[in-house]
Amino acid sequence: MGAMENKSLNIFNSRLVLADPDSSTDLDYARIEGVVAHEYFHNWTGNRVTCRDWFQLTLKEGLTVFRDQSFSADMNSAPVKRIEDVAILRASQFSEDAGPMAHPIRPDSYIKMDNFYTVTVYEKGAEIIRLYHTLLGPEGYRKGMDLYFKRHDGQAVTCDDFLAAMADANGEDLSGIGKWYSQAGTPTLMVSTSYDAAKKTFTINTKQTTPPTNGQPDKLPVLIPLKVGLLGPDGTDLPLHLEGKGDVGTSTVLRCDDTANTFTFTDIEVEPVLSALRGFSAPVKLVVEGQTDDHLRLMFAHDSDSFNRWEAGQRLYMKLILQLYDAAAAGSASASVSERCAAAGGVKPELVEAFKAVLEDEQLDGSFKAMAIRLPAVNEIVDRIDHADPALVWQIRHYVYQQLAMQLRPVLEQLTKQNQMPPGTPYEFNATAAAKRAISNMAQSIVGSLDDAEIQEQLLRRFREATNMTDRMAALTVLCDHDTPQREAALQEFYQANKDKPLILLKWLAVQAGSFMPGNLKNVKALTSHPAFTITTPNCCYSLFLGFARSANFHASDGSGYEFLGDAVVQLDKINHQVASRVAGAFTTFKQYDKERQAMMMAQLKRIAAVEGLSENVFEIVTRSLQQVEAAT
Repeated sequence: MGAMENKSLNIFNSRLVLADPDSSTDLDYARIEGVVAHEYFHNWTGNRVTCRDWFQLTLKEGLTVFRDQSFSADMNSAPVKRIEDVAILRASQFSEDAGPMAHPIRPDSYIKMDNFYTVTVYEKGAEIIRLYHTLLGPEGYRKGMDLYFKRHDGQAVTCDDFLAAMADANGEDLSGIGKWYSQAGTPTLMVSTSYDAAKKTFTINTKQTTPPTNGQPDKLPVLIPLKVGLLGPDGTDLPLHLEGKGDVGTSTVLRCDDTANTFTFTDIEVEPVLSALRGFSAPVKLVVEGQTDDHLRLMFAHDSDSFNRWEAGQRLYMKLILQLYDAAAAGSASASVSERCAAAGGVKPELVEAFKAVLEDEQLDGSFKAMAIRLPAVNEIVDRIDHADPALVWQIRHYVYQQLAMQLRPVLEQLTKQNQMPPGTPYEFNATAAAKRAISNMAQSIVGSLDDAEIQEQLLRRFREATNMTDRMAALTVLCDHDTPQREAALQEFYQANKDKPLILLKWLAVQAGSFMPGNLKNVKALTSHPAFTITTPNCCYSLFLGFARSANFHASDGSGYEFLGDAVVQLDKINHQVASRVAGAFTTFKQYDKERQAMMMAQLKRIAAVEGLSENVFEIVTRSLQQVEAAT
């Protein structure tokens, strides 16, 4: 765990409170800043006003995550922080909602409460708090918080008490938000539009559905705040006149509170492009019918909402990756993945130009650029494919990066050079310096996807000349994906320089465990007996085992990765039940994969379930997964 907000004596995991420029990256500093803030904010939302029972855990944790996210956004780049938070939600929480451990943010039952310190309770819980902020606005939200503290200081209360304070302070009906607390799953919001040139009206139709989850076959509609804007042909925001409300500015929030809703804007002189779910105004999967690549490119270049500008790029990348995946999956096995992708049209010139435009836009913050040129995570892509082959997904994603690198290498290398810190520059953690490092290292990472000996030498030189841990780890991460002498040299030098610094060696373990280098399992197995690894230390286990679970090698077609992690769960359960259950969680996403991998993952779950003396922590994870299989057959 990260930390605990005991009144007057906060307790922290050492990696989330100790930092210095020689051992910590920008990400480490940002996480420490956020976690320290989180525990400080718990004084009010957790200690002075606390939970009546464990089922109300999200009352303090979701609310406090929202507060620490807001703090970090104010301290650094608010648009980038929002993108980072949504990326984590989609990569981790959406898959949890789709798996056997799906649960509402306020669970209605548990065997071990330890298993419900989850991304659903924390991160999705924070998104539900954000719904209040979006619907009520900053002033209305503050009024609700003031009333909540006035009513309940010194009390143990429930999520319903929080909702009541928000509603009463603002005279609003917020009962639709209450359904989010008791309903598991990620809603899909379908949006269709129509433009009437004669009447100069633009109509938005919405329809929401939530898939069944364990114990909840039928779902009710929830209140979804849909923040929208309309873009003109040049990408500028159009003034909005909502039927029944009048002038609402250039961006407004629509309340989608039924299975289907309709909204009409008047006095729209030209057919607009819809910018929907601005700021990711609700934790849903958005589908916009009729949205074209031209629409997305316009938004990617001009949308005034930073999140939707980034999102437009992500949708363009995702469409391409899914098209290439389908072509590669259906293609001849005798042809390489690259050949199958090339035969399907490869990476389109229009996408390369859109990508290049972001790189060359001098008005964009470097951190935003780094996020905008990062392809969707493997988990997000898998979530869009029925019975996905995760190894093929990784190969397709790698192919796209290689194509972008080949076509834009001079631009990417120039960005790396322009934003590189001169030798001897003292490290500073601030938004400006972090932004330069972010775009420099992201550009370097894309170029590093190419199998080129010269690039590997450049990466090794950058690793050796780095003046801070952020740049050093960025170079090492890219090197670790290639089986080269440069990789071995960098790993050995890093270990020798830090062999007496266990916190730093956690990075060394994680970067190797998470490597996508083919056949990396043998290296990970060797690390389990390395002096840097201690199986009784939770942080070591998270770095090695969970790092491996996020790599393509975990999903090796022969099942060896699953067997390795299954062995680890059995061994860990005799040492630390909580750590073992977290590692076992890697198997709960089995439904997302192809039938062969599903069978192999289920075989490991059954093997673990048969172990005598299994802890309740692991038992709950494993049996809920297997029950989902039984319910489906």
